Amino acid sequence: MTITLAACQYKIDLIKSWDAYVAHLTALVEEAVSQGAQLLLLPEYAGLVLTGLLPETERSDLHRSIAGIQTLAPGWMQLCEDLARKHRIVFQPGTMPVRDADGHYRNRAPLFGPEGLLGHQDKQIMTRFEREKWNIARSVEGLRAFDTSLGRVGILICYDNEFPMLGRKLAELGVELVLAPSCTDTLAGSFRVRIGAQARALENQYAVLSAPTAGDAPWSPALDENKGRAALYVPSDYGMPPSGIFAESQSDDVEESHWLITQIDLTQVARLRTEGQVATRRDWAEQFSEHGQ
Repeated sequence: MTITLAACQYKIDLIKSWDAYVAHLTALVEEAVSQGAQLLLLPEYAGLVLTGLLPETERSDLHRSIAGIQTLAPGWMQLCEDLARKHRIVFQPGTMPVRDADGHYRNRAPLFGPEGLLGHQDKQIMTRFEREKWNIARSVEGLRAFDTSLGRVGILICYDNEFPMLGRKLAELGVELVLAPSCTDTLAGSFRVRIGAQARALENQYAVLSAPTAGDAPWSPALDENKGRAALYVPSDYGMPPSGIFAESQSDDVEESHWLITQIDLTQVARLRTEGQVATRRDWAEQFSEHGQ
């Protein structure tokens, strides 16, 4: 079954009212849906656009800004669910720092389908910025797979793509497509995520869809600079691009949000596990044997 995927290079615009944000997100979703998109992915920390609704002194403070948007989080979740239901799509609207009952903030990616909320995935491993400056806590729940009308989906948030055992866990859970929302402020950071995502696609013989933040947002202390390309990565094997890059946006920077729209038959990716030139997924365990047996 061929499905249409949409990954957003997302510009962190300064939006100062809830009504303006609703109009912004609604128009963005409708743009992708009008091009046939069935699954839509926004980047890591896309929800931080909501800090623009806070007073300037609050949104310009790293810690006060994430505290300030907690009252907006339920409305954001409901808006995203409403859009998924209305357009009959699978929608991963990026992530938002969410304060849990234990008082810690976690970097959370909700996933919605035509029937509503399917669940959420928290980031597993924190970057130095999140850990040392922002006090974002790691997940206590582990990785999970989500059954959708388009196939079984998993989520690796930005830095998580750089750790092979996380990608392998999703393979063991039967995931066909990994969603990789990301937020990086340098080209080096964006390439780290890209290299990791391509390696996970190669090792596990599944597809990885990546959506980054892009452009400058000097008003935000967390998202002031952003680099990265939206892309769909696949194994380098029969019927797939030799580079492993199935589709990719043209630039590392944008002046406004831009969708990468692409179509893929995930059964053709799965076929490589039994009929490919190599069998990396099957042969995974051999690397842990001293004699390769």
